[in-house]
Amino acid sequence: QVQLVESGGGLVQAGGSLTLSCAASGSIFSVGVMAWYRQPPGKQRELVATIGSGGSTDYADSVKGRYTISRDNPKNMVYLQMNSLKPEDTAVYYCNALIRRSYGVRPLDYWGQGTQVTVSS
Repeated sequence: QVQLVESGGGLVQAGGSLTLSCAASGSIFSVGVMAWYRQPPGKQRELVATIGSGGSTDYADSVKGRYTISRDNPKNMVYLQMNSLKPEDTAVYYCNALIRRSYGVRPLDYWGQGTQVTVSS
């Protein structure tokens, strides 16, 4: 009943920019940490960036200084602004969120379906 949907992926030239969006919807009491992961073709999924409910952020070394994660708590949305993109950034990007559906109930981990980002050289 809780759903995460990503948007904003596409094809971009090296050095360009993209902004990804992820909206959480359904029966939601509260949203904790939100994150972006990515999975390059043939490789394991890796953590890209996280943002806590209060706005604290953390980034993978490979994207630090180029990516910015942000969130809009009233809208239950998280964004990933990607600048100075490199071919190595090519991957399926996944939205992740820790969500409580009811007060006092343990939060559960939810995932979006992913959105493709392709950076041409």
